[in-house]
Amino acid sequence: MSDLVPIAPYLFEIPKTGGMRVPGRVYATRELLETQKSDDAIQQVRNVAHLPGIVGYSLAMPDFHWGYGFPIGGVAAFDAEEGVISPGGVGYDVNCGVRLVRTGLLREDVQPRLRDLVRAVFRAIPAGVGSEGAIPVPGKEDQIALVTQGARWAVERGYGTPDDLEHIEDGGRYAGADPSCVSERAFARGMPQVGTLGSGNHFLEIQVVDEIYRPDVAARFGLRLGTVCFSIHSGSRGFGYQVCEDSLRTMVQAARKYGIELPDRQLCCAPLKSDEARRYLGAMACAANYAWVNRQVMTALTRRAFARTLGISEESLDARLIYDVCHNIAKFEDHGGRRVCVHRKGATRAFPPGHPALPEAYRDLGQPVFIPGDMGRASFLLIGLEGSMRETFGSTCHGAGRAHSRTEMKRRTAGRDLFRELEEERGVIVMAHGRDSVAEEMPEAYKDASLVVDVMERAGVSRKVARLRPIGCVKG
Repeated sequence: MSDLVPIAPYLFEIPKTGGMRVPGRVYATRELLETQKSDDAIQQVRNVAHLPGIVGYSLAMPDFHWGYGFPIGGVAAFDAEEGVISPGGVGYDVNCGVRLVRTGLLREDVQPRLRDLVRAVFRAIPAGVGSEGAIPVPGKEDQIALVTQGARWAVERGYGTPDDLEHIEDGGRYAGADPSCVSERAFARGMPQVGTLGSGNHFLEIQVVDEIYRPDVAARFGLRLGTVCFSIHSGSRGFGYQVCEDSLRTMVQAARKYGIELPDRQLCCAPLKSDEARRYLGAMACAANYAWVNRQVMTALTRRAFARTLGISEESLDARLIYDVCHNIAKFEDHGGRRVCVHRKGATRAFPPGHPALPEAYRDLGQPVFIPGDMGRASFLLIGLEGSMRETFGSTCHGAGRAHSRTEMKRRTAGRDLFRELEEERGVIVMAHGRDSVAEEMPEAYKDASLVVDVMERAGVSRKVARLRPIGCVKG
């Protein structure tokens, strides 16, 4: 990392060299960079800077780490006329995202039944590799409606309320979805998995608000100290994975066809004006809509599990969606008077107050952003600031960011009783189908999310509103 040039206490620049069309920029502190101890992701920031039509900088948020082609935590904007679209800049889990739901309950209302509550959610929402069966498999025509209508599809079938749609990025629908661009294999893999958590770092967490930084904003979200919330982190399951997989061969051929020189084959891409790009964007939109349906169904199932376990009505539970954000997506947006396609891979949109894309209820506040930490430490609710438009194409971090690989975590945790450790030392009841999935996601696998969100606050990109501590977790 010797060529990182510090230009502010929280920002480093990678000078333009060789075939780089723009410099790179990394939001971090030396402490966070030291935690990471890897040059691989820095090299990926450099590689992205080689792609045609990139505007400004190849960016990395403070939770960045190595990913497929683009770094996870990477942001890159490409000119709509001269730029490219790259599936590696979106990722295999298209529109993976996170949503935060607050309830009308306080910690003392759930603590006596917490174990039953975690168990009920664990039973209601299938988790793990290849999990399926949360709801009946949609029929053929309904599958087309699902991937074109997005979250509204779920609400119209009883999974949630119209009010939920007002609190999802873009209303829970990505326009331009074209099912004819999606393979039969993707439908076959994805449709039985609607309403399931999946595996890896996905989770459903029960949390309690334990610190409030902006009481005025927190009150607008219905939060006070002790408020019980739940958050869901999942994406487009096998459907989105297959969409990405199907596109990669086409994009490798397209890069060759259009004479695009790639420093890494995983950056395969096509000009935004090409037919290959049009077909990928049509399929990606279907996967984005699938992911919103998936999180919406899980939200409804969780509300039911809470109400049934606590012996109250769903109305009494008063579980309101605060917001649902994507962190693996490409979107056309206007920045600096220019139309660009912003790739956010492990990065979250964080538009400032007044932006027309924000729902009316939050337009004067800025976009809500939920940053999950790890199973043992805090998560954070943020709002977007003006600096996001000036510095990061309206983007901020998406999580804590991995510090150690899954293989390394299995080695480090060998012989430890992880479930007992988390409950007795961290106060978190965890349920999962296997020990390995917990081992891979133990708190020490991640950077400290509090350091990550502090970097973005110091950069003027996003601001902390509240901190939440986990008390129960269903691991994917």
